[in-house]
Amino acid sequence: MAEDGTRLRARRWEGGPDTVLLLQGRTEYIEKYEPVAEALVTRGWSVATLDWRGQGGSDRALPDPMIGHVRDFSDYQMDLRAVLPVLTGRVFVIAHSMGGLIALRWLMEGADVAAIAFSAPMWGLPMEGLMRPVAHLVAGSSAVLNRADRPVPGLTPAPYVTEAPFAGNTLTSDPETFARLKADAAAMPDRMLGGPSLGWLGAALREMRTLTPRPCPPVPALAMVGSRERVVDVTAIRARMARWDGAVLTAIDGAEHEILMERPEIRAAFLDTADALFRR
Repeated sequence: MAEDGTRLRARRWEGGPDTVLLLQGRTEYIEKYEPVAEALVTRGWSVATLDWRGQGGSDRALPDPMIGHVRDFSDYQMDLRAVLPVLTGRVFVIAHSMGGLIALRWLMEGADVAAIAFSAPMWGLPMEGLMRPVAHLVAGSSAVLNRADRPVPGLTPAPYVTEAPFAGNTLTSDPETFARLKADAAAMPDRMLGGPSLGWLGAALREMRTLTPRPCPPVPALAMVGSRERVVDVTAIRARMARWDGAVLTAIDGAEHEILMERPEIRAAFLDTADALFRR
């Protein structure tokens, strides 16, 4: 449970004295990462992860549980503090998408983390055409206008995988994984999440604006991003990683947004590289 009373769901796999903390992206849930956790356990790591507030099996903020909402991104830091007691030994982090933004602030505030591997970190959002002025104007004023709990216009309230076909999807180029995610949505509808609220979008934009000019933390890091990335802003990732002393950014040819849900060879390449970093 977080310090504000929000009930959080977390899980730990035993595999070794040190712990890899998996920080999920928006809309994700523990079961989605079971294959990743099991692969890390076979490499000798214990693994922990949690469902962020507002998604998976953790408490949701709005009467409509399908709208992803948070008051402020500082609330996610409370979630992180709540999971710390289950971590043992040295702590390493794998952070995907939104989890990469949450992890960045955590590291900047002095988290005791030995090294971190980012998967398509959400350090910027692509905003094209009319979306840019809408996002900055509407999301920035949503709380004042008492509209923070409204869904972002134009984004579906249904879980992405329930409506998107495999062809052209933005998540993965692996048909087997995409089929598994669709099966999860059918079997565990209470773990699913749709589009974000205006409040979430405003909070995300504020957090990115706040963190962008800050110096990089002194933590060994790597990042991987797919060559076909369309969910987060790759320019922001390149800019941050270019300033991060000793850090390496790798583009994965043919990969979509979710590197850890990609084809087996891509998943293995990410885990091999992260494992090598963690063992330095």
